[in-house]
Amino acid sequence: MSFLTLQDGTQIFYKDWGSGRPIVFHHGWPLSSDDWDAQMLFFLGKGFRVIAHDRRGHGRSSQTDTGNDMDTYAADVAALAAHLDLRDAVHVGHSTGGGEVTRYVARHGAGRVAKAVLIGAVPPVMLKSASNPGGLPMEVFDGFRAALAANRAQFYREVPMGPFYGFNRPGTPMLEGVVGNWWRQGMIGGAKAQYDCIKAFSETDFTEDLRRIEVPVLVLHGEDDQIVPIADSARLSAKLLRHATLKTYPGFPHGMCTTHAEVINADLLAFIQG
Repeated sequence: MSFLTLQDGTQIFYKDWGSGRPIVFHHGWPLSSDDWDAQMLFFLGKGFRVIAHDRRGHGRSSQTDTGNDMDTYAADVAALAAHLDLRDAVHVGHSTGGGEVTRYVARHGAGRVAKAVLIGAVPPVMLKSASNPGGLPMEVFDGFRAALAANRAQFYREVPMGPFYGFNRPGTPMLEGVVGNWWRQGMIGGAKAQYDCIKAFSETDFTEDLRRIEVPVLVLHGEDDQIVPIADSARLSAKLLRHATLKTYPGFPHGMCTTHAEVINADLLAFIQG
């Protein structure tokens, strides 16, 4: 097992498999690098070097009670990229990880990043405000915090059983293994860090970061995403990015990298090789 110890003593767990051009995967809340199994095995088999880390406070990394914010998450990625001396890398982020990718590429990626991919990602900003009338109201995120604090174990069953993978949609079969794996990943992380991360993914404004990114960015989003609604995320991000390609999927849920891995993997490969 590989760990990088940061300047503040936080230990970041990471996987680094294979050789060749590096692809770095950034997971969503409240999960871990294990959420990328289907992508890492696929791209490893295609001859790429695949890397994924557990964000601070998540998975096997230190259960931090401080630094659980996007600036620190991006700085942690920068430290890992320097440690591994990553060049010509492609950074792929899902959900909260898409926010992490956006901030990292905009502020730290010069000379190291060739392309980026945002999948079901939270930018530009999720929270509803006068300047973002299409966002979600604060009550939604306060509800997340209350549910996590009251009974995290139960909350982490309800999210994957319902909207995350679209298992609440009529005719969609429940995949118990997928639900259990989501629960497992969430529960090995730290409650305080995951609680703080709700503010990080919902209130951080990535508008200027998106405008600063100069590399090509592929924006993928499920049109039936119940966690990060497409109208106030991917469609706006694609307009702010300088070199964006937007692709949407009718009926696909937030967790489409798992439920429709073969489709997503093929589109990622075409973009990376293009």
